[in-house]
Amino acid sequence: MTNSNIRTMLTGTKAIPVLAFQSAEEAVDICAQLIDEGLHVLELTMRHPSALDALKAVKAELGDRATIGMGTITKAEQLQAVIDAGADFGVSPGLTNTLAAAVQKSGLPFLPGIATISEAMSARDYGFDTLKFFPAEQSGGTPFLKSLGAVLPELVFCPTGGLSADNAENYLSLDNVMCFGASAFTKRNNQGFIEASAIKAAAQAFKDKGLL
Repeated sequence: MTNSNIRTMLTGTKAIPVLAFQSAEEAVDICAQLIDEGLHVLELTMRHPSALDALKAVKAELGDRATIGMGTITKAEQLQAVIDAGADFGVSPGLTNTLAAAVQKSGLPFLPGIATISEAMSARDYGFDTLKFFPAEQSGGTPFLKSLGAVLPELVFCPTGGLSADNAENYLSLDNVMCFGASAFTKRNNQGFIEASAIKAAAQAFKDKGLL
């Protein structure tokens, strides 16, 4: 399997914050707070023009304290820019033929997204054994993952999409789930800011259930 290195990288991790920042400065500030709360694998996302600058800044300032990946990679041509910016791993919401080929060529530890059994089988055939299940809650949730475990036992998953402190434990109880992704750590207030108190409260909610 070509992406067993991502499985090794994520072993021991339960929660991966999925992060969308509006500037490099915001990224460094929020990521530092998340690390202080005990979150040491972070997924930035390609959802803002400043995403690559944010990744570079976070790696420069905090790369010795956390494993930093880039998510929402949807095109093969994005890979080299992500690698050049210093990403430790990559994540995609889905997987195309061209993206799979580019990932294999690049050697970047990678977590490709799937939402159906056919997509999981296709990803496996490309050599991926550790997959993102996205969007998890909208695509069948824990019953779907449980059924996948019966027919594709060699695969493990990182469900993302709709997970919170209220339901993440249900996913982690499955044998084929090794960790989960969640955007719940960094909800913005009505003014569009991510408050330190909100980060602490969200982290504590996960900690209270043994999810960090």
